[in-house]
Amino acid sequence: MEADLLIKVILPASLFVIMLGMGLALKPLDFKMVMVRPKAVALGVFAQMVILPLMAYLIVTAFGLSGAVAVGVMILALCPGGTTSNLYTYLAKGDIALSVTLTSVVSLLAPFTVPVMIVLFMGLLMGDGQQVELPVIKTIIQLIVITILPISIGMFIHHKKPEFSAKAEQPVKIFSVLFLLFIVILIVVQNIDQMGSYFAQAGLAALVLNIACLSVGYGIAKLARLNEAQSKAIAIEVGFQNGTLAIVIALSLLQNTEMSIAATCYSLIMFVTGAVFAWLLNRKNGNPVSAQA
Repeated sequence: MEADLLIKVILPASLFVIMLGMGLALKPLDFKMVMVRPKAVALGVFAQMVILPLMAYLIVTAFGLSGAVAVGVMILALCPGGTTSNLYTYLAKGDIALSVTLTSVVSLLAPFTVPVMIVLFMGLLMGDGQQVELPVIKTIIQLIVITILPISIGMFIHHKKPEFSAKAEQPVKIFSVLFLLFIVILIVVQNIDQMGSYFAQAGLAALVLNIACLSVGYGIAKLARLNEAQSKAIAIEVGFQNGTLAIVIALSLLQNTEMSIAATCYSLIMFVTGAVFAWLLNRKNGNPVSAQA
């Protein structure tokens, strides 16, 4: 497969389909959660948009990462949760409605916040000769086109054709997971000679970030006295990032393979750590995952 075709066409188009699928599952009533449970939503958004990037920066600093690899970790941390977070919230018997609301709200905010924060972290983590030019306004528009636009189209289709939306929702979710695995495998194959070095640089940092975010997300929700289901949802939303979006930003918008390595490592890791996390929480509460899976 031609690299340019993958990066410039297939990756953005596939993300468009994935976000369209997210929109097919949404309806305006889902956003009522912001008013019904403002504390849980506000805490979840704050944890994902403020605490998560701060933790990522601390981990990057602690591991001595710099340059494109370090920026790649930050790009991953700046991305919202994806449909995978909703799936794992279901497996963990968390608050699915809260999970969907948080994914949606942060996905709508991300196109405006991510480009600005990327420029900030490139300034902090890359030398003068290393920085990649990122036109902020153009990037915001590009992200709106491949995230907010398809979500809006999906919601419109759901409103007009609810039966079609119900039938299409599950296949699109399956596609989103399989496509992410496909992209990860393709990146690994195309960079097979460097993958050992890349994993040594970003793999452990990605693992620590994932486990730390799951734990901290759950912990702060409990400290805020949210119930168990809400705490699980926030933990998984903070711990699961939209790896496809992070890879699209790194490869398609920034055109930098090294910046995609953290998202590649993370996407492989989160399926395992997420399953273990869901199992541990359900075991703690006497509810094995297999009972619902």
